[in-house]
Amino acid sequence: MGMGRQLVESLPAARKLFDQAESVLGYDLAELCFEGPAEKLDSTVCSQPALFVTSLAALESLRDETPEVVLSCEAAAGLSLGEYTAMVFAGVMEFEAGLMLVQQRGAAMQRASDATPSGMVSILGLERSQVEELCDEARGDDTLEIANLLCPGNIVISGSNAACERAAEMAPRKGAMKAIPLAVAGAFHTEIMHPADEALAEALADVPMQRPKIPVVSNVDAQTHDDPEEIRQLLIRQVIQPVLWEDSMKKLIQDGFDQFHEIGPGRVLRGLLRRIDRKIPCQSVPV
Repeated sequence: MGMGRQLVESLPAARKLFDQAESVLGYDLAELCFEGPAEKLDSTVCSQPALFVTSLAALESLRDETPEVVLSCEAAAGLSLGEYTAMVFAGVMEFEAGLMLVQQRGAAMQRASDATPSGMVSILGLERSQVEELCDEARGDDTLEIANLLCPGNIVISGSNAACERAAEMAPRKGAMKAIPLAVAGAFHTEIMHPADEALAEALADVPMQRPKIPVVSNVDAQTHDDPEEIRQLLIRQVIQPVLWEDSMKKLIQDGFDQFHEIGPGRVLRGLLRRIDRKIPCQSVPV
């Protein structure tokens, strides 16, 4: 807890975002982020809006301290939920619309998770082909798929609880360094989320979207897209398809980008980028 408190207390632009969020969400998001309770903040329904708003507040901090960095930014990407932050930054959608979508996305994903007990496991130390073999062997009659391709040797699988447990048990015998169950509500980025993508499609249908002012790399195919309708469909597909984060970063590096900033809580993306290409500098913005 305490996420974003320093930003809100020191930066009027950050305070404004949380005030707007309260109007959209109908509850005091700042109080929830600062005071908890932790079990409510950690729920998908609340954590997604909290991370979205806090990340954009961190962006305002970067804009305040080094405006030239924000003004000179030429591309963006976001991991799963972070793609919505990137879309707002790129002008594809307004903040309030993005927040409403994130709220509905979180609620829909929670409903899908409640309907099918499921989870995610981080597999460390195996290549993609080895993880695919692991999924094939551990799946049985259940759902088990690759969900996040994060960086070399760090792949997250997602599926029913029974299949995840079997995979975690098998992984060391396959050569994995670790198999770490993740504290998430359910099997994100698999067909188990299918009801959520339908609900998100309904929500997205009513949201005005513009062509991005800067390229945004899609989680679904690690490519950039200009057509708002195409972006809309990709955001729907993102809920049930794997996040191609490693490929997304390689796309940006191959396109000549050599300076990155991580916007949002933690330094996970900075660590992933270091595993993808140690030469590329990345600065994190504290929240």
